Parts: sequence; C-alpha cells; structure tokens
Amino acid sequence: MDSKIKIVKTTSENPDFVTLIAALDASLWERYPELKTNYWGNNVIELNPNVVVIYLENKAVACGCFKKYDKNTIELKRMFVSPAARGMGFAQKTLQELELWAHEQGFSFSILETLYKQKEAISLYQKVGYTIVDNYEPYVGLENSICMKKQI
Repeated sequence: MDSKIKIVKTTSENPDFVTLIAALDASLWERYPELKTNYWGNNVIELNPNVVVIYLENKAVACGCFKKYDKNTIELKRMFVSPAARGMGFAQKTLQELELWAHEQGFSFSILETLYKQKEAISLYQKVGYTIVDNYEPYVGLENSICMKKQI
C-alpha cells in the first residue's frame, strides 16, 4: 500500500475511532431520522479490542471493528469512510483487515447489519462475497435492516 497510508489495529478507546464514529452517527441520523429511536440501542460500542483505523497522510479516514457473535462468528460493526476519502478502496481494505484479524483468532464467519438505503455498502459487501441472510438478533423484525454473512 501507499506509504502515505497507515493501518492501525487499536481499541474503541482510540480518539480517532471515536471521532470517525461520531461522523458515522451524524450521517446515519441525517439519512434515517425516523430510525433514531429504534436503532439507538443497537448502536452502542462497548469497549472493543478489535478496531481498525486507516490513516491517509496521518489523518484518520476509515474505520471498522468486530465483536464476537458466537464461537465461530464475528459481527462487523461501525464501518465508515470519511466522505473526502470515499472511492479510494478504504472500505474494502478495512474489511480485509478485520476479516483477516478475525480469521487469525479462529473465527470462520462474518456477519453484519446495514440499513436498506446504504446501497454503496450493500454493493461493496456483495462484491467481496457477503450474501443477504435472514435478519439475526437483535435485528429480527426490523424491516429496514439488511443482514449479510460471509465465510472468512
């Protein structure tokens, strides 16, 4: 990768991750104002040791994390690329880093939830091998959620 790009494995306490997540939340509530109350409870990041932040010229531009869902499966969370850095491959690179990290920890599957208006995200996930599955907990019955799964 370009020498101007740095990939950091960190935790959810990383201040750059916290800043990117605040931008993610703002963009989601702007796009889905009607869902704020329904989804807010699923939108909390507890202390997470599996966070990736990508820097471009020392500025945090992309992030994501995963948490254990069950003994074989991780759930991807908080995937975000800042608007100025979109279209440069950072989302796919973040995904690759998270999947590799989870695989190294012995996990076999990755699941995720996104919202129906996130067309770019859904397209990216499908391009890298995710398929749409029935909604898993806590998204069962939430028709705005799209759940996906991939073997890693």
